[in-house]
Amino acid sequence: MIGLKRIHHIAVICSDYRRSKQFYTEVLGLEIIAETYREERKSYKLDLGLNGEYVLELFSFPDPPKRTSRPEATGLRHLAFAVENINAAIEELTKKNITTEPIRTDELTGKKFTFFSDPDDLPIELYEL
Repeated sequence: MIGLKRIHHIAVICSDYRRSKQFYTEVLGLEIIAETYREERKSYKLDLGLNGEYVLELFSFPDPPKRTSRPEATGLRHLAFAVENINAAIEELTKKNITTEPIRTDELTGKKFTFFSDPDDLPIELYEL
C-alpha cells in the first residue's frame, strides 16, 4: 500500500480565467487561498478552498483545447459537492442564472442529486447528504 490519506485537490483548466474565477468564487462560494500569475506560462493559478480546506486549483493557459463532453470521453467525468439541502442549493443557483438538470435519486443510496455545468461545460454534481 502506498498510504493514501485523502484527495489533496482537483485541478481544472479554464478557457476564460475571469469568468471561471467568478463562477467558482461568487456562484459556488469557494474561498480564494492564493492567486498567482506565472509569466513564463502566461497562466494564472488560483488555489480555492471549501470550509477551510484546499480543494481546487483553477488554471488558465493560452488557447487550451475544448473539453470533450458528449459523448463522454475517458478521464475526469465530473466534480461533485455535498450539500445539506439540494432544493435550497438549486434555488440559490437559479437566482444566479445557473440551470440545473432535474433532481434524480441515486438508485443505490436513495439520495438526491443533480448536475449543472461550469463556464467551460465541465459537469458539476450536487449530492444531498
